[in-house]
Formats: sequence, structure tokens, C-alpha cells
Amino acid sequence: MAIITDLKETFRRGNIYIQLIYINAGVFILTTLLEVMLQLFNRSLEGAFEWLELPASLTRFIIQPWSLLTYMFMHAGLMHILFNMLWLYWFGALFLNFFSAKHLRGLYILGGICGGLLYMAAYNIFPYFSPMIDYSFMLGASASVLAIVAATAYREPNYPIRLLLFGTVRLKYLALIVIGTDLLFITSSNAGGHIAHLGGALAGLWFAAGLSKGTDITSWINKILDVIVSLFSFKPRKPKMKVHYGTNRQKDYDYNTRKKVQSEEIDRILDKLKKSGYESLTSDEKKSLFDASKR
Repeated sequence: MAIITDLKETFRRGNIYIQLIYINAGVFILTTLLEVMLQLFNRSLEGAFEWLELPASLTRFIIQPWSLLTYMFMHAGLMHILFNMLWLYWFGALFLNFFSAKHLRGLYILGGICGGLLYMAAYNIFPYFSPMIDYSFMLGASASVLAIVAATAYREPNYPIRLLLFGTVRLKYLALIVIGTDLLFITSSNAGGHIAHLGGALAGLWFAAGLSKGTDITSWINKILDVIVSLFSFKPRKPKMKVHYGTNRQKDYDYNTRKKVQSEEIDRILDKLKKSGYESLTSDEKKSLFDASKR
């Protein structure tokens, strides 16, 4: 279908943050469609999706360690993914003014990992969260996005950001407001999300501070991702060139023989022309001389 072809081409040519938005949107649409289809038959996949969400319980995490990566591509609803992808779109474009596409790709993953680890650590360390551990799961790209915001704010703290109702605000103040809000609501109903935001922001600061000193803490992530991409990328093999030495040598020999004969014939005609004049040449000799003059 033309639409699918256009989407593939847009994904292939898009910037890294556009590709991440496509991946998040694709996962959201797929999971939502599955839920709708099953609900029509009075079935549910809610329990199955928990295997892709990050559990607070360390016991549960041991049997689904992949969730530390998959949770950052899952979303709970339309508004959840909409706000996360808008932030990724705005700050992804800004991030690429100062860092590379690979840095963004690696930091997205690193921010999600750090946010997830801080979330699990907080729920298992602080007694306040003990009653919630067994049934708490986290999902969403916000920790990854906050890592990108924090890294950009560290790199260009005075960069002006235009807000609809507040006018122009320096990027460092916007980042401080977001991080401060997460600290204030760390015991709210979405405590896990706010804790993960802080983990993502710390990852962004860690990355930007390290890179300013010449250390790229996302390099190991990008090396792994490059290997994975190379395994799944199809590159058609070039056909082998075949050289028939015997045939070519025979053709070269025949060509050189003909050229030698023609050259000797022209030399003979020119000698005759010099000695006896043009009228002494036969019609064939005149034609050979004319043809030779055009080469």
C-alpha cells in the first residue's frame, strides 16, 4: 500500500527523534488495536502487557529483565504518549543542534535505564512504597525524554525557549522547574513516574558533563545497537565479475593483427601516391585512403 510505503520512507529518511517517535507510536497503535479486538470478544491482554512494563518488585524483575528496555516504549493512553512525543519532538530537534544523532539514540536508552533503576531502587529502599511493590509497574518514555532535556539544558543553559503563556524562558529554568516538580510530587499517585524522571534527568546531566570532558557514556549502548542494526539490515550481495582471459586475449590479438595490416596497406598507398600521383590509385585504394582519413 502507498501509505505504508510512505511511512517506511519517512522513517528511513527521518531524524533519530522522528524514528523514535515512529517506534513509540507504532507500539502504542499495535497494543491498543490488540486490546480493542480482544475486548470485542470479552477478552483482555492487560496481564500480558505487564511483561513489557517495568515492575517495582525485584523478584518479578528477575524473571522479566527485558522490561528495563521495553517499558520506555510503552504508554498508558493517548494523552500519555502525546505529551511524551511532543517533548521528544521539541527537545530532540534542539538536542541535535549541539550533539549527534547517535548521542540522542544512546541517551534515550540510557535515560530510560537510569530512570527505571532509580524507580526500582526507591520502591525497594523506602518503607513508604513497601505496600505498593507487588502490584506497581511503570511504563512510558518520560525518563528518556527528561534525559534529553537535561543534557541540552546543561550544554546550553541560557538558550531561550518561547512558552505560549509565559513568554521567553531560559532553558536552565525550564529544566529546573520540571525537575523541581518531580521532587515535590515524589509521593503522589504517580510516584514511580516522578522518580523515573529524576533518574532520567540525572542520566542527561551525567552524559553532558562527561562529554564536555571527552567521555561519551553512551558509546557502549551505541556499539550494541549498531551490531543489532547490522544483523537485521539486508544488503544484497554484488554479483561476482567473471573474466574470460582466453577469449579476451584472442580478441585483442585479432584486433591488433587487423590494425597492423591496415596500417601497412595505408603506408603502401601513400608511397604509391607520392611516386605516381593520385590518378595512379585504383578505386579501392582511393576508398581505403578516404576511410583512413576519417579515423
